[in-house]
Amino acid sequence: MTEEIKTDICVIGAGSAGLTLAAAASAFDVPTVLVENGRMGGDCLNYGCVPSKALIAAARHVAHLREAPAFGVNAGAADVDFAAVHTHIRSVIAAIAPNDSQERFTGLGVRVIRERASFLDRRTIIAGETRISARRFVIATGSSPQVPDIEGLDGLDYLTNETLFDLTKLPTHLIVIGGGPVGMEMAQAFRRLGSEVSLLERGRVLSHDDPELADHVRRRLVAEGVTIHEETEILRVARRGRYGVRVHIKKSDGSEEAVDGTQILVATGRRPNVGRLDLDKAGVDFDEAGIKVSANLRTRNRRVYAVGDVTGGPNFTHWAGYEAGLLLRPLLFRIGARPQRDLLPWVTYTDPELAHAGLTLEEAERRHGHVRVLRWPVAENDRARAERQTEGLIRLVTTRQGRLLGVDIVARNAGEMIAPYALALSKRLKVRDMMGMLLPYPTVSEVGKRAATSFYLPVPNKAKALARFLRRFG
Repeated sequence: MTEEIKTDICVIGAGSAGLTLAAAASAFDVPTVLVENGRMGGDCLNYGCVPSKALIAAARHVAHLREAPAFGVNAGAADVDFAAVHTHIRSVIAAIAPNDSQERFTGLGVRVIRERASFLDRRTIIAGETRISARRFVIATGSSPQVPDIEGLDGLDYLTNETLFDLTKLPTHLIVIGGGPVGMEMAQAFRRLGSEVSLLERGRVLSHDDPELADHVRRRLVAEGVTIHEETEILRVARRGRYGVRVHIKKSDGSEEAVDGTQILVATGRRPNVGRLDLDKAGVDFDEAGIKVSANLRTRNRRVYAVGDVTGGPNFTHWAGYEAGLLLRPLLFRIGARPQRDLLPWVTYTDPELAHAGLTLEEAERRHGHVRVLRWPVAENDRARAERQTEGLIRLVTTRQGRLLGVDIVARNAGEMIAPYALALSKRLKVRDMMGMLLPYPTVSEVGKRAATSFYLPVPNKAKALARFLRRFG
């Protein structure tokens, strides 16, 4: 028998955005229903951010052992028990899972329904045997791995981020298709853990980041033994023997080559989860790129909003949570709110990490014309030298008047170093504010202060002038 529910807010999807909305709405005693047919916590907890960073952490310990002799410490070669690595990953997920669990949200007063949702009309959905009418709906169904149309791929047991972390045996030779953040992170991590790794990318790796900084990451992966094929077309894939796979590629010079491995990881982007929602019945416009929303996250149906990956925007957990936080304003208080995409920070968790906040250099030049670009190398930093981690640089992009527009950092722990710049950009601070920070010595964060200081020196012979200035006053 079908149950009828009338509620104020109905959230479809229990990932970062959906959970943020449901928890906040319940805190204000707003009747809320949360519908999820998969795992609570969504992609980030179960298949993305959490397990991948747990794997990267394990791989980093291997790297530390290899770096140790330079410090006079000899710990021997790493002995990787990949089954234990898998256990570590699962234990991290299990430790975080209670925060996203059905039990927690039920305790907060949210009605949680673990069924697939689809619209019946503009103001009603059906989820299993439950029919739900709501004043407002929020679609937060996220995204799934985008699998390219490659001849022979559908006949293989290829991996995606949704299956990669189920492995209990280390791949002998992992072929990674895709040179974006996920592909590069996993390529380096598995190489450090002991796999042979070949990475195939049809363009250049980390194409959404500035080539100057991305090249630091590329060089590190190559130095660690990852074979990278860029500007490469994948012609077809096939089984090789009993356990192997072979990928036939065409290189930029027109020559063809076969890349042999044991397993394939597909890391070629994401597709929004819009199927099976029956959005046509709700009067919600969508296409392959996702649900179409206005600047205030509303669909053509004024009762329905959409946030996060499902809108085809930036596929970041923190962005989905940010949009959800903004959406609380119109949902609860009838106050307008528009996401400020110019402030978006992101990090690629390779080693060195590649972090960005604000406008890219290209965006800054397009909007502001003449801009100032300030750089300082990590190699000039005392803490970096003490730790023998001198790879990388910081780059600040400013207006001619010195207001920060964008920041890029490539360095170990760049993801932590970017935090004050995300704040500075949101507050429209200038380089003089960053130069005026009092930082503890020695820290790698001083690199940014030195870059900011260079804004006030004459352009000719700037590097030499800055070096003299810092020797005298730094």
